[in-house]
Amino acid sequence: MSEIVLIADADGERGRRIAAACRARGITTSVTTHGAAALEIALAESPVAMVAQVDLPLIDGPRLSEILHANPRTQAMGILFVGDVNGSAPPRDAAGRVVPGHADPETIAHFVEALLSKRRAPRSRRASALDADAGGVEGELAQISLMELIELFHVNRKTGVVELQRGRGRRRETGRVYLRDGDIVQAAVGMVEGEKALYRMFAWDRGRFLFRSEEISVDAGIERPTRALLREGARHVKEWERLAVELPPKNAQVALKVARASLPNVLHPLTQEVLLTLEICDRVQDVLDRCSYPDYQVLRTLHTLIRRDMVELRQGAPRSENNGSSLFSSALAARLRDWIDQGRPRASAWPDAKLLMIASESAAMRTLIALLERIPGAEMSALALAPAVQPVARLPVDEEIGLELIEAPSARRFAPIWPLAAHGAVATVFVHSGSPAHSVEALRGAINQVCTLPRARVFHLLLQDKEREERVQALCERLSLFDDRSVFALSPEKAGDAVARLREILSQLLP
Repeated sequence: MSEIVLIADADGERGRRIAAACRARGITTSVTTHGAAALEIALAESPVAMVAQVDLPLIDGPRLSEILHANPRTQAMGILFVGDVNGSAPPRDAAGRVVPGHADPETIAHFVEALLSKRRAPRSRRASALDADAGGVEGELAQISLMELIELFHVNRKTGVVELQRGRGRRRETGRVYLRDGDIVQAAVGMVEGEKALYRMFAWDRGRFLFRSEEISVDAGIERPTRALLREGARHVKEWERLAVELPPKNAQVALKVARASLPNVLHPLTQEVLLTLEICDRVQDVLDRCSYPDYQVLRTLHTLIRRDMVELRQGAPRSENNGSSLFSSALAARLRDWIDQGRPRASAWPDAKLLMIASESAAMRTLIALLERIPGAEMSALALAPAVQPVARLPVDEEIGLELIEAPSARRFAPIWPLAAHGAVATVFVHSGSPAHSVEALRGAINQVCTLPRARVFHLLLQDKEREERVQALCERLSLFDDRSVFALSPEKAGDAVARLREILSQLLP
């Protein structure tokens, strides 16, 4: 049974947005609007965590926490409170932080994900995650933080590189920390180096690490003693957690609202640097990367400038489940992410799912490719002139993962490749055109081979403008299918309708 997070919020719209943000991160949720229902669901389903409104009707959040932590079935449940705490503060044993009610749902979902990561971490993490004498060590940051790693390597005077990675796809971040005799001599993440990069990685609470024991040849970019760096890093992390809800999102657009000439002549050096950077950058993350000060100080300065109406922040509208510009809903994206994680080792850096397409004739594939080009966000690949197994397009599922479409020719000389190309695919789609008898005959060998693969998911796409229902029925008879649930029809002549139908079909192909 999958882990469930219960969201109890009288503000139904906020609760649904928090649930959508959690589902986008692969977290299964259950939503209710009052404390009595939350108590009933918690006792029946034993969720691993709960997001509870402080002023929840019928049974408020603090009282609900007391009841659940007194019950053996739910006493280990993590609690995250949402709302303003006035007279009644949550009990100390609730083990939950309080997030202001106006916080962005994505921020709340981040705290939920961090809560789940800590819950999954082994209790004896120092003993199980590391062998300080080993030449190579790897593991999860949810099990042991980077600061704890550095502390252990410092005590044991290790020399080598700590490599870190978090996120997937376009949001993937990698960083390195260089150690010589246990002392930090340099750190880098993206285009940022030195202490700023180190403090940024200290704040990472999930991802993977790998330590390699080797000689270090990089120039020393960090001269402060390691113990002092760890103390300062702990302060940065604490400040980050305290201010996280109020700080501007890193992916937001930002712009200076006032003329440079109207600004005061005497400004703090940090403020001056931020204002100068805003003249060449229009995104918060770019401002962070270009400023030399630590991230949380830059974000705090931006927050102050926004409150003083000197800087404008444009976050953009959150994605809706039915947003026409989004190919897949957040729920489908979460399902695909679960499928990828279950089918691959956790250390795999390949973020996308694969969809194999085999057409009865090359003209049918060219027609389908022309329709794919019209889908917003589609990244088309350069195609070989001769028949070949090749990528056709990549369709974004969300900001992290995508669906890569692979073409395999139906010519019999490619028969040895069909099972290899279909292995590990989310589905195989056979593209039919012309008469069903002709297309099935052309694809028979590939269909037979792919259908014998373990857990193969096979679908058929019929490109047909006329007599669609009759052709679908004839195709099912030729394929010996009992029903047409795995058969889709598409009319290429009506391009606009065909693209909308193709988007609908693609969403149905996900597991």
